[in-house]
Amino acid sequence: MNIMAVFRRTILRQSGLRKLAVLAGAGVVLSLSIQSANALPSYARQTGSECASCHVGGFGPQLTPYGIRFKINGYTDSDGKEGKIPLSAMMVVNSTHTAKDVPDGDKVNHFNNNNNTAMQEASVFLAGRLTDNIGSFVQVTYSGVDRTYALDQADIRYARSVKLGDKDMTVGVSLNTNPTLTDPFNTLGQWRFPYTSSDFNAGFGPAAPKVESLGGGVMGVNAYAFYDDSIYAELGLYNNLSKKALNAFNTEDQGKFKGVGTYGRLAYFKDRKRDNFSVGLLGFSADIQPDRAVLGVADKYRDVGIDASYQYLGNRQHIFTANASYVREWQRLNYTMLGADDVHNTIDQFRAAGSYHYDQTWGGTVGVFDLRGKTNTSLNSTIDEGTGLVTNGSISGRPNTSGYILQADWTPWGKEGSWGGGWANVRVGVQYTGYIRFMGGSTYLDSEGNERRARDNNTTMLFLWTSI
Repeated sequence: MNIMAVFRRTILRQSGLRKLAVLAGAGVVLSLSIQSANALPSYARQTGSECASCHVGGFGPQLTPYGIRFKINGYTDSDGKEGKIPLSAMMVVNSTHTAKDVPDGDKVNHFNNNNNTAMQEASVFLAGRLTDNIGSFVQVTYSGVDRTYALDQADIRYARSVKLGDKDMTVGVSLNTNPTLTDPFNTLGQWRFPYTSSDFNAGFGPAAPKVESLGGGVMGVNAYAFYDDSIYAELGLYNNLSKKALNAFNTEDQGKFKGVGTYGRLAYFKDRKRDNFSVGLLGFSADIQPDRAVLGVADKYRDVGIDASYQYLGNRQHIFTANASYVREWQRLNYTMLGADDVHNTIDQFRAAGSYHYDQTWGGTVGVFDLRGKTNTSLNSTIDEGTGLVTNGSISGRPNTSGYILQADWTPWGKEGSWGGGWANVRVGVQYTGYIRFMGGSTYLDSEGNERRARDNNTTMLFLWTSI
């Protein structure tokens, strides 16, 4: 019998939280069914190590020092046994409730104005050692919310160890689809908390710095080095994908780059065994034409950021982590603000999170976020040219948005030596997002031009995250 057909028919008969329970059970059954076919080994099978060796709390993506080195070494470390297929799979299911129903204009197609349950994503990975020096992390995802397939992310690496004087150094090259995808320290956009979030929200929000908004629609080549297990440096060049590639991968068009975008990263990492920390810098620069047909008119983005992380591992029973980042972006919006008196804009984004995990099983995380920008009504809202009605945006003209995220989770097989360790990976959790400000203040204008409070978007999400 086709297990996916049974799965879909079962879900269609359920509603609300009952759907989540059925989806959770189906996720575990699906994992066990695929595993029994011996088709999808993971990084843990490749290395012969437990998931807890690489990941805090026995589940990704937050990395331990061992996991950081595994990524820098090009995903190629192994236990020396041959014949392992570098395939893996993942599924995320959630049930989402917002404090107030979203208006029809912000509703996700095929779903309700509130209280939605969905298989948010199902992914297949080409993830692991391809040769002695080449490894991969390539993710193709089906979105159960958007109901589309896409190349989610790709990072294919060549890495090798060399000597520089009497010190060891790892050098490598990465072909990837997102600047912050390559980063090993869990402080930048792609791998920062929250590690999962709901696709059901207010329908729009402030724009993040461009360095964190390019996933999928670009391709980059990055050279990197990790010297003496402490100094990490990376330099990357990025360009847009062609229209044919965008259609083939079903990814978002980020516009046409004038020249190439440049990405730089420098970090200091110190592993003291019981604990570790890192501090770093990043930079990004790109000129991008949003409309490929309007030649020569490009928006200019210049990003500079700092970040830091701390991780206490002890004897792995009580694990504490903290990380923070700040990014300032300068924009010259020659296309977006065409004809305006002032085309200059800035964005300041601060993110921080702290977590505690007990016995690689129970976890709790608190995060805060704050984004601020200049006053610009035409940039931070939608104005109907015929009626002059302002919708989808800020009353004050600022994009300022801030709040907090609380998460509690349970990873039943996260401990080293757990039943099913290394392949039966499941995390169940509850996440609450609270907004203090949204698009400029405590109130903003929704898609119908009505005032909506920031706290109306407060979101409670139950989630099941399983991977094999």
